[in-house]
Amino acid sequence: MKLKLTSLEKKWILYDVGNSAFTLMVSTIFPIYFNFLAGNAGISDVDYLAYWGYATSICTLLVALLGPTLGAVADTKNYKKVIFAAAMGIGVLGCIVLGFLSSWIWFLVIFVIAKTGYSASLVFYDAMLTDVTVPERMDTVSSHGYAWGYIGSCIPFIVCLVIVLGSGSMGIGMQTAMILAFVITALWWLCSSIPLLKSYRQKYFSDSGEHVVRESFRRLGHTFMELKKDKRILLFLLAFFFYIDGVYTVIDMATAYGQALGLDSTGLLLALLVTQIVAFPSVLIFSRMIKKIAPEKVITVCIAAYFCIAVYAYWLDSQLDFWILAVAVGLFQGTVQALSRSYYAKIIPAEKSGEYFGIYDICGKGASVLGTALVSFMSQVTGSINIGVSTLAVMFFVGLILFRFAVRADAPKKV
Repeated sequence: MKLKLTSLEKKWILYDVGNSAFTLMVSTIFPIYFNFLAGNAGISDVDYLAYWGYATSICTLLVALLGPTLGAVADTKNYKKVIFAAAMGIGVLGCIVLGFLSSWIWFLVIFVIAKTGYSASLVFYDAMLTDVTVPERMDTVSSHGYAWGYIGSCIPFIVCLVIVLGSGSMGIGMQTAMILAFVITALWWLCSSIPLLKSYRQKYFSDSGEHVVRESFRRLGHTFMELKKDKRILLFLLAFFFYIDGVYTVIDMATAYGQALGLDSTGLLLALLVTQIVAFPSVLIFSRMIKKIAPEKVITVCIAAYFCIAVYAYWLDSQLDFWILAVAVGLFQGTVQALSRSYYAKIIPAEKSGEYFGIYDICGKGASVLGTALVSFMSQVTGSINIGVSTLAVMFFVGLILFRFAVRADAPKKV
């Protein structure tokens, strides 16, 4: 039976289309522009990659501190949409400001602020999944979010790519081209958010009475105590921490990695565009497969595939190798993200989705601190970028083992 999405589900999916444009810019044009600014300041390729990784890690730490607390507050009636809008607004404004900067240091500072706002908005966006659909539809709706996010984000990205790469023939400077690219991305993100902001209503919430903040902290402490007792959720979060850190490190540092290896910028951008295009049908195909194959098995296959991708990165030294890696990532990236989100949404209490997804996001989009720091550190210590990136294989291996333990812990409770 073909799934027919509801109006609210479509508007929730549309936000994925908007924020994914920012994600694509962060993984492509942002690091290339930062490389341009850093190169003008005399910074080496290895240090450039390391500084970019450290900046991403700082974003992680900020979201790790803010996510669970704000998530707990957002579980109070009518608070989730307000905090979501504020975080999204910070990200959009930061994206616009980035285009006007010519100092590499200030670029990194504003990047940290913008990406923190983006990552924080995703805590509440993911938590909205329990309000916009029902458990039996979560796998499919979550998959559609990532699928349409990947293909939809290509529209502003292609426009920005034409402007940046064709700036000379258009008679405009690089600075002007970057301003236009960042503004276009920010407006696309903002406009895609409006339908959800207008229609979303919080169905599940906790009553905090008059003392919202104090009660939210109390609930958050209680939630952490519950995690110790719920082996299923705890093991999943531990597994998720390792394998999704690796996934997002690949996303955050792919272009920086290729740039540091000296690969052609245009080829890198086109390869990552192919990743988005490949991811669209791949996620939808896998979402249909889960009607016959358990989502846990599909997640396992995706993690194992990423382990092989990380190992392959050790030998990467040409444009062709990067294209092969880009296609391989596209096949599994969206699926492991989508099914992990819906799997988690189904095993947590709906009325505590904000605080639980705050904890989830420590291990997710805003929490790739271990992966980026590991790649940056190993690259500098060994002097080899390939060794630095290939060490991510360890994270995928640990994540795979822990996830299988989580599935076994969950198995006896299934009917």
